[in-house]
Amino acid sequence: MISFNVTGSFKKTESFFKKASTPHILAVLNSCGQEGVDALSSATPIESGLAADSWSFKASGGRGKYRIVWLNNDVENGFPVAIMLQYGYGTGTGGYVQGKDYINPAMRPVFDRIADKVWKVVTSA
Repeated sequence: MISFNVTGSFKKTESFFKKASTPHILAVLNSCGQEGVDALSSATPIESGLAADSWSFKASGGRGKYRIVWLNNDVENGFPVAIMLQYGYGTGTGGYVQGKDYINPAMRPVFDRIADKVWKVVTSA
C-alpha cells in the first residue's frame, strides 16, 4: 500500500491557471489572425482577385476555450470561390476544373507561429 500525505495550499497552481486564462491568448490570436489573412490573400490564385481580397478572420475566446476562424466572403452562384479554387468544381458544360491546394501550405507556418506564441503565453504565466 502506498499513501501520500500533502500539506499546504494550491495557491501557486491556482495563480498559474488564472494568469493563463487572461486575455493574452486572445491578443495572440488576433495578431496571428491577420497573419493568416495576409498569407491566404497572397496564396490565393491571382486570376481571382476578388477572392484574394475577400479574406477576413474572427478570434474569440474565454473560459479556457479559444477559437480563430478565417472567412472568405467571395461567393458565386451560392458557392464560396475559395472552396472552388481549393477543391475544384464542375463546369456548366460538363467539364471539371481541377482545384489547387493553396490554403494548407499558406497556413502551415501561421499555425506553427500560433502554437509557439500561445505556448509562450501559457508557460510564462
